Amino acid sequence: REDRKTWKPFIGYDSLRIELAYRSLGPGEPREGEAAAVEPVCVRSGLYEVDVVNAESYPVYWNQTEKIPVMRGQWFIDGTWQPLEEEESNLIEQEHLNRFRGQQLQESFDMEVSKPVDGKEAIHSLKLSRNHVDWHSVDEVYLYSDATTSKIARTVTQKLGFSKASSSGTRLHRGYVEEATLEDKPPQTSHIVFVVHGIGQKMDQGRIIKNTAMMRDTARKIEEKYFSNLATHVEFLPVEWRSKLTLDGDTVDSITPDKVRGLRDMLNSSAMDIMYYTSPLYRDELVKGLQQELNRLYTLFCSRNPEFEEKGGKVSIVSHSLGCVITYDIMTGWNPVRLYEQLLQKEEEELEDRWMSYEEQRLLEELYITKQRLREIEERLHGLKASTISKPPVLKFKVENFFCMGSPLAVFLALRGIRPGNSGSQDHILPRTICNRLLNIFHPTDPVAYRLEPLILKHYSNISPVQIHWYNTANPLPYDHMKPSFLNPTKEPTSVTDSESVSTVPSPTTSPVMVRRHYGESITNIGKASILGAASIGKGLGGMLFSRFGRSSTTTPQTLETGKDGAEGGDDKKATTVGTPPLPHSSSGFLEPTVELEHRIDFELREGLVESRYWSAVTSHTAYWSSLDIALFLLTFMCKHDQEDTDKSNLDTI
Repeated sequence: REDRKTWKPFIGYDSLRIELAYRSLGPGEPREGEAAAVEPVCVRSGLYEVDVVNAESYPVYWNQTEKIPVMRGQWFIDGTWQPLEEEESNLIEQEHLNRFRGQQLQESFDMEVSKPVDGKEAIHSLKLSRNHVDWHSVDEVYLYSDATTSKIARTVTQKLGFSKASSSGTRLHRGYVEEATLEDKPPQTSHIVFVVHGIGQKMDQGRIIKNTAMMRDTARKIEEKYFSNLATHVEFLPVEWRSKLTLDGDTVDSITPDKVRGLRDMLNSSAMDIMYYTSPLYRDELVKGLQQELNRLYTLFCSRNPEFEEKGGKVSIVSHSLGCVITYDIMTGWNPVRLYEQLLQKEEEELEDRWMSYEEQRLLEELYITKQRLREIEERLHGLKASTISKPPVLKFKVENFFCMGSPLAVFLALRGIRPGNSGSQDHILPRTICNRLLNIFHPTDPVAYRLEPLILKHYSNISPVQIHWYNTANPLPYDHMKPSFLNPTKEPTSVTDSESVSTVPSPTTSPVMVRRHYGESITNIGKASILGAASIGKGLGGMLFSRFGRSSTTTPQTLETGKDGAEGGDDKKATTVGTPPLPHSSSGFLEPTVELEHRIDFELREGLVESRYWSAVTSHTAYWSSLDIALFLLTFMCKHDQEDTDKSNLDTI
């Protein structure tokens, strides 16, 4: 019984194994020291363990203060199939065995039909504290409440000619409605997903466990509906990295003013995490906290599932909010020190360009030589260290997919100086050797989420993110086959005059950044278009354009010179592009870019047509956990290879 709700049955495989452990205890109360003899039983796909002696269950991979009570059901209430509490159940069972042991149950049910219970007298009765039980036959047992209200009800109904069995009795059954079988068994996990929380965890420490449970439940529904025939079984494990960290103790609390304390406390326990992360003092502690927890969980999982690595089990990470940034930094090994070194180098280069006195030059040369010597000594030292102990990898596993949800990662990268490049490879921000696939999921009104694609290729700021399919879409187009479509802004007066925008024709590789859409306009015009019909909305929004990319057939590098006047100061800059010479103008009046992303990275949830945009801005940052659309999206990418193999084998059989 979890969260003080109703009792839920274990699946057959778990039930039988718990029963075996229970029976190995032998009759009577277990004596001291015997408790250790019975090993805890792994249940619920290995996520929980049952301690048979204390009749309680607890999670394996995360901490939970409340233990989950476990009960051995013997007598069940008709209809609801809820078990009677154990004390009563044991008394009834004892009485039942004493009275009826050795008697045959009736094979045919004809007798029952001809003689309704009402007419039968009880052949045996048992008094309990607040109720009593009547046996009308071996398998017709009724429980009656002896409370005063039902006493009145009983006398009334008996005077009217009803028997007590039909008036206030509840039928009991010995044993559960379904028989437990070992075949009722969970599949072996072949893909684990670590779920990493973002900021605000200090405020509600159990939140990530609840969120992961929501995600697991929605994924189970989707798995049963769409992926039941696949071998891939995905398991979600929460990574709770925040609560173990002490950070500043209570210093921040002590300097917080008292007015609007509630709001301040909320900000301290949420937004403060971003400040901690940008502080050189605590950043490492946050990174280490998450890194150690990821490795601990992976090691624990492998020790309990020895076949996982042998059979090539995969690992993905789903991170939320600030969790995306910390996970990214762990995977790439990014450190602010590296940024500081780059800045120093830049300063040195700038120094070389300006005029300086002889004395200054001489000192600088001396400084260079000294720095060079220092580097050589450092390298030799590292070489010696490396030969004695090899540095362990940061994470003990390779990441298959890295899903970011509601992620500010793009802002952090932009502030670290990452600028768009000329190749459409994910390697520009996250090498494929570290992580096979990066996917950035966001709700259109999530105020914390940013796009990653324009950091790789600038012109993707004009291309709409890929719309995530609704989970109940019939035969959706696979994501890899979806063609990019422009976010074409509606014709609005802008600060840039028409003549200016025509005169600045940029080079095709850094293709133009169009005038961004107006704030009042939804980012999901494309998404809504698919709902309301592209044609009608297209006219209404000033002829929305769905232009497709044409991949260039030739791949000879051409050098184009494009004049940039105005703000550029009239410099002629050269840009190399892959494609044919001067590209044709697309119907939107902009150059059609030739460089495409190898894989799309930005995926956007479809916006509800009814919800208020400002209200959803408040709720959308945490709306990812229970979304069926997201559950289907995650499983689509995690079961991809498996799905392709199944499709191939189906084709072979045809």
